[in-house]
Amino acid sequence: MTSELDHLSSSVLRGALSRRDFLGRAAALGLTAATANSLLSGAAFAQTPQRGGLLRAGLQGGNSTDSLDPALNQSSVPFNFCKQWGEFLVRLTRDGGLENRIAEEIGSTDGAKTWTIKVRDGIEFHNGKTVTAEDVAATIERHANEKSQSGAAGILIGITGVRVSGKEVIVELSSPDADFPYLMADYHLLIQPNGGKDDPNAGIGAGPYKVTVNEPGIRHGGERFANFWDAEIIVINDATARNAALQSGQVQMINRLDPKTVSLIKRLQGVTIQNVAGRGYYPFNMFCDTAPFDNNDLRMALKLAMNRQQLLDTVLMGFGSLGNDFPINSAYPLFPEGIEQRAFDPEKAGEFYKKSGHSGSILLRTSEVAFPGAIDAAQLYQQSAAEAGITIDIRREPGDGYWSQVWNVQPFHMSYWGGRSTQAQMYATGYASDADWNDTRFKNPQFDQMLQTAKGELDEEKRKAIYRDMAMLIRDEGGLIVPFFSEFIDASGPKCGGYEKHSQAEMMDGYALAECWLTA
Repeated sequence: MTSELDHLSSSVLRGALSRRDFLGRAAALGLTAATANSLLSGAAFAQTPQRGGLLRAGLQGGNSTDSLDPALNQSSVPFNFCKQWGEFLVRLTRDGGLENRIAEEIGSTDGAKTWTIKVRDGIEFHNGKTVTAEDVAATIERHANEKSQSGAAGILIGITGVRVSGKEVIVELSSPDADFPYLMADYHLLIQPNGGKDDPNAGIGAGPYKVTVNEPGIRHGGERFANFWDAEIIVINDATARNAALQSGQVQMINRLDPKTVSLIKRLQGVTIQNVAGRGYYPFNMFCDTAPFDNNDLRMALKLAMNRQQLLDTVLMGFGSLGNDFPINSAYPLFPEGIEQRAFDPEKAGEFYKKSGHSGSILLRTSEVAFPGAIDAAQLYQQSAAEAGITIDIRREPGDGYWSQVWNVQPFHMSYWGGRSTQAQMYATGYASDADWNDTRFKNPQFDQMLQTAKGELDEEKRKAIYRDMAMLIRDEGGLIVPFFSEFIDASGPKCGGYEKHSQAEMMDGYALAECWLTA
């Protein structure tokens, strides 16, 4: 009940909940009006943002190859930093809805094939230029271009035209897409001057911070655009060093705690473990178009050779839930229930392995930056696969360069995904045949057609049935092994105020540095 009251109190202070509604909700939880008012007064004192100082985060997921071009955002540090200096058309709320940002309104006509975005007045880029409808249109055009390397290219494939009419941007689609507004929350679609066509690496946006430091793989910093406090991200890929930085006060928040260390870290005075269940998962990716993984019997053998329950209990220490070899869990609306949970079956795995005709070892690449506990997960998988007569060789790759030289490059590797706002967006980003981030090289025309049909289907029961068929195709024919869905596990120190968990992604969906503050 305490966490719910904290969230309700914070909602009042942010203007998202009226005082009257707070008192009503508090009464439903069994509190008297006097007690509720006392709690709200205390929260107001504790949650008042403090001006000044330098707020620091120690984050895993930074590389020397990182870029300020939001189209190329791949790992955690660029994801978090872009949300400090950039602004978006819309933003996902904690309850799964949308909050308009640069967009004042988004509406559709023609059965969700034509969408109109009204651009809000009075928003400025850091260079003093006013954000216009032309900037919004150019941003969408750049990411949707067929030659684009944007991580959002896969979700924008259906765009056939973008034009400007006054303060409005009109986007035409080849087929209906009821989820189009949610696509605009994708973290690559940061609005830039002229869409970033002139200089995508300039780091000029309309977010709360102006970029002052950009040292890829080391640190990134910004000064508050609205005169509050400065912020800095220090890249700390080593988990032990990250924990030590929080303990010493060098940083006020960290991401990706190793579940095995949570019980120790939470004993530190003033430290709060910020864990929340969400849509993130830690996959083992096989390229379906590359030998020996182009053989579905071998892929099935490798799926059945994984002891998921052991991995969940040992690697995540229970901070998660079992995966079933498709990228969707019950956190998504229209989740397909009733799909049998794939279990560890070394005997059946051995049968599929023999049927595949493969012989010799199989190389799996991983790194400590793939996800917390990735090395342990690889070793446990190696042991369970051996029970099926399958030899897995593990190559531990360096963290720097992992996301540019191993992920989506090597045919069998480990990774992480943060999930997306809708099932269609998740599938379009990572599993459609023409998606740039198709890190399993799963290319199935039937699946692609179902994805297009699902986007335009407004009947929820019919849409849910399509999603189930899509999940079964990925599960049984794809190159994706999903042992578990993880909780996001961050931690904040005693001088960090205003932290509110967000189920969409780590670090308050990337906004922790923008919305937290240094306490006295």
